[in-house]
Amino acid sequence: MEIDELTGIVIDECIAIHRELGPGLFENVYEAVLAGRLEARGLKVARQLAVPVEFDGQLFGSAFRLDILVEDQLILEIKAVERLSQTHIRQLLTYLRLLKQPVGLLLNFNHATMKDGIRRVANEYNSR
Repeated sequence: MEIDELTGIVIDECIAIHRELGPGLFENVYEAVLAGRLEARGLKVARQLAVPVEFDGQLFGSAFRLDILVEDQLILEIKAVERLSQTHIRQLLTYLRLLKQPVGLLLNFNHATMKDGIRRVANEYNSR
């Protein structure tokens, strides 16, 4: 599946979930509901996936945990905060770089409308 089609499906599901549940819940609730909705659509979903880090010849197997990986190619980072910060963006960029993925979505369910809480982040890091 093309990444743009995949992001479209995720965004549609996020908007539907936000309309139903609204803002104000914990991140893990939105994560669980979104993962369930994506799985119900037949997509492969991994939650709380360990992101390994290799440094100085050593592998640190679970240095980080990303929220959701869809179809082994789209990283979703779920937030329920007043405002997204540069730290949140850098967190997602780190996951993208470490997993060598091109794009991820930063999804903040704490906005009045979900449309305002969606940020697409592209990995411009070239490991070659």
